[in-house]
Amino acid sequence: MSVVLVVNSGSSSFKYQLLDMDHEQVLASGLVERIGEATGRARHTVTAAGMGADGTDAAPTVLDATYTRELPIPDHTAGFAVMLEAFAENGPSLTERPPVAVGHRVVHGGARFFAPTLITPLVEINIDELSVLAPLHNPANLAGIVAARRAFPDVPHVAVFDTAFHQTLPPAAYTYAIDAELAAAHRIRRYGFHGTSHKFVSEAVAAFLDRPLAELKQIVFHLGNGASVTAIDGGRSVETSMGLTPLEGLVMGTRSGDIDPAVLVQLARRAHLSIDDLDDLLNKRSGLLGLAGVSDMRDLLERAERGDAAATLAFDVYVHRLRAYAGSYLAQLGGVDVISFTAGVGENSPAVRAGALATLGFAGVELDPERNETRGPGIRIISTDASAVTVLVVPTDEEVEIARQTLEVAQS
Repeated sequence: MSVVLVVNSGSSSFKYQLLDMDHEQVLASGLVERIGEATGRARHTVTAAGMGADGTDAAPTVLDATYTRELPIPDHTAGFAVMLEAFAENGPSLTERPPVAVGHRVVHGGARFFAPTLITPLVEINIDELSVLAPLHNPANLAGIVAARRAFPDVPHVAVFDTAFHQTLPPAAYTYAIDAELAAAHRIRRYGFHGTSHKFVSEAVAAFLDRPLAELKQIVFHLGNGASVTAIDGGRSVETSMGLTPLEGLVMGTRSGDIDPAVLVQLARRAHLSIDDLDDLLNKRSGLLGLAGVSDMRDLLERAERGDAAATLAFDVYVHRLRAYAGSYLAQLGGVDVISFTAGVGENSPAVRAGALATLGFAGVELDPERNETRGPGIRIISTDASAVTVLVVPTDEEVEIARQTLEVAQS
């Protein structure tokens, strides 16, 4: 059995999954949070597969079991010790099912990392140096790597970068039109994010349609609290909405997305906002939250249905931006074969999907209203049989994608 542990580390928490990659099944998952606070919290869930299910497609007869603990967790190293105790006490046994490798999500790989990478001391130094491009993410990712390598010293650790999939962007797509020397000196360019999800979804689409990935022109909308859209030509990212940071592009839960840079100048001059104030405004107090006071699309739609004008406007702004990017990427690709929606909003909001595609009939996009409203597991088609463009809902699985790439590196 090829078992891989996947770790996604934040500054005060980390998530993990233990996966049986022979069947791509989750054996266990968990969350260690409130690291560094007076009382930390750990949650560990053992799935039916982890309890000894036979790995077939039959519905499991054993329900998942979840265990929680509250105790001081001073740092990530202590957090991994808590995680190991959870495995030892509740299963599955890491002695019987030891991980052959540990995969780590790392947000920013800059222009240095364009593929999953075996972690060495030099790679750790590079991840640390790239923290200037992702100060909220890379240091936290690195803290998880250091702690995990202490907990699992005898297996390979692999970094999988959110930005790597977008290293195929052409210069015309990743270059900002500012002073070239200044941009080069400070590594200012578009990098793109959510690459692990976009890669997973685009490959899942090709498999589902039983068509060669190299022949497909795709637009993938990853719509969650953070949101991005990518144009994918033959499996290669050729344009994406996020830029130097995950702030650029679509309207998001609390992030503004695209904005005239002069707005920041005006706010600094007239409202006397500092650099930190502007950073907080654009990342934490904008998007749906800034427009309507709620960041969750479900809450927004409930308010809009009750006639809330601010919520209605926020939804319209959100959808307007989706259409703008869809039209742009249709032009960049020269047409499209498949449009996919994934992540929390993309997978669960028929209203968002319908709004995003409402004006694309000219391009051969024809949504089936009944299919769009029908929920179900797995990949499903929501376009009509006559639609020239196939529209899909595709559940993303970034952990499986990280595990796949980790295993490939570990076995090479």
